[in-house]
Amino acid sequence: MGTSVPIFVCVGKLRSTNSIAVRNNHNNSDNTMTESISVVIPTYNRANCLPRALESVLAQTHPVEEICVVDDGSTDGTAQLLQSNYPQVNYYRQENRGVSAARNLGINNTQGRWLAFLDSDDEWLPDKIEKQLSEFTQHPSYKLIHCDEIWIRNGVRVNAMDKHEKSGGEIFENCLPLCAISPSAALIQRELLTEVGLFEESLPACEDYDLWLRICSRYPVLYVNEKLLRKYGGHEDQLSRQYWGMDRFRVDALDRIIRQGILDEGQLAAARCIEMKIR
Repeated sequence: MGTSVPIFVCVGKLRSTNSIAVRNNHNNSDNTMTESISVVIPTYNRANCLPRALESVLAQTHPVEEICVVDDGSTDGTAQLLQSNYPQVNYYRQENRGVSAARNLGINNTQGRWLAFLDSDDEWLPDKIEKQLSEFTQHPSYKLIHCDEIWIRNGVRVNAMDKHEKSGGEIFENCLPLCAISPSAALIQRELLTEVGLFEESLPACEDYDLWLRICSRYPVLYVNEKLLRKYGGHEDQLSRQYWGMDRFRVDALDRIIRQGILDEGQLAAARCIEMKIR
């Protein structure tokens, strides 16, 4: 692809944070209803599975404020699908620039206090957002909430290995050897991304690993110990299959966080130890 300025097209009407929710399936009177949620879904040639992701958002027992789909240059009829079947969705198209640029475009064109990310090949369970916000009402100091997930590989449910076990609290060291938070599981306060920065667009992969390092080096995270989404894998267009030597991107992210000078002594030692192992 060329490097010309991306083309942005909005199909749905942009909503402000005080507008009617996308779909109100649940009359919930508690104070979590005051928390506005913007959902950002990046996609590239996934018209076959994008409806599953969208329907899982529309089915949430806690309705979301807006849904933003960012098309990273698809050629498979994604635009026509959304125009025909999902007119309530805000749609943006850009030239193919990668998932980080797509997510960042969505972040910059939404308005909710909370940002929820969903990969276009994954799906949420119906009470995902409601349970995360319910947990937040009990622990309101947290800025990032994540949850456990169900893994589906080639159509078959599989058990995650022990090293992929999720957790909450101060998890910076857990984030070093592998990506400890799934983007589709994360619910993040917008102000947190204003502080630490958006997804690193120079990284074609491991961009989530890079962001979790920046966040978890500064703040503890809240974890809901329930499987609240299905994460699908095994298909050919996964980033982990498209790039050789994924560790090189992790090294890049580690170099960045070390150079920033924000790590305490223990964090710095742990980061350097992991960096030496994977170089």
